[in-house]
Amino acid sequence: MKLEGTIVAMVTPFNDEDVVDETGIRENINYLIDRGVEGVLAAGTTGESATITHDEQRKMIDIMVDEVNGRVKSIAGAGSNSSKEALGLVKYAEKAGADAALVITPYYNKPQPHGLYEHYRMLTESTNIPIIVYNVPSRTGTDIDVDTIGKVAELDNIIAIKEANPDLDKVSQIMKKLKSLGNNDFSVISGNDNLTLPMISLGAKGVISVLANVDPARMSALVRNALEGDYNEAQRIHYELYDLMKVLFIESNPVPAKTALNLMNRPAGNVRMPLGSLKEENKPRVKKVLQDLKLI
Repeated sequence: MKLEGTIVAMVTPFNDEDVVDETGIRENINYLIDRGVEGVLAAGTTGESATITHDEQRKMIDIMVDEVNGRVKSIAGAGSNSSKEALGLVKYAEKAGADAALVITPYYNKPQPHGLYEHYRMLTESTNIPIIVYNVPSRTGTDIDVDTIGKVAELDNIIAIKEANPDLDKVSQIMKKLKSLGNNDFSVISGNDNLTLPMISLGAKGVISVLANVDPARMSALVRNALEGDYNEAQRIHYELYDLMKVLFIESNPVPAKTALNLMNRPAGNVRMPLGSLKEENKPRVKKVLQDLKLI
């Protein structure tokens, strides 16, 4: 499996009783597919994986696989700071029929580089589903280093890394390492919407996007044009979307994204505690960006 294009890190819609909104998930999936995305991700960190139960996570994976029905790539959020828990979730994603599993680097316990390698090696030896490594040091406290990425990329079924370290020099180092290993099958995927264009210019193959929840058509067009080498058009769209890229992170993700979707009358609902609603003074900022983009 080759990972490429725009994959949406979907929010998890909740109803007024704080229950996962199955109808809303299905509506959002079809909305995204109709607007040209190449894949959807359920139960990732943007989907509030830290505060949904494992039962809810498994249910969401089932809903996603059923609703996508092979039309685009279906990717299951399946990480944990416990290797045993991660293995259980990856096995479930495989059994459910997901195309791949996204596995975040274990958080809080700050494993050493050899511990991270063993974590992913164990997952690949115990399952057959393609696995995407997710590196987001601002959230996990651990940054998987370039040498370890090179080693992990050589493991069977590890197909990509979602790289959310904002250091573009590190992206160059990763690409250089992969080239030195002759590894042309492993994909580097942007984990930051605002860095997607420069990362593609360095050799990345797409994005796992928060912004695409809100504006999937334009984000998909940005990525598609960049991958096809039309950097003038990709740059035009990048700057058209730039204010949205910034405003979606004025508070902790996915608080602004859910606020935007609610303003657009898309299924989203509240965030789960300990996250709180967007501050009142920030709501007009989100609304103005949506109006400027004619999304509301």
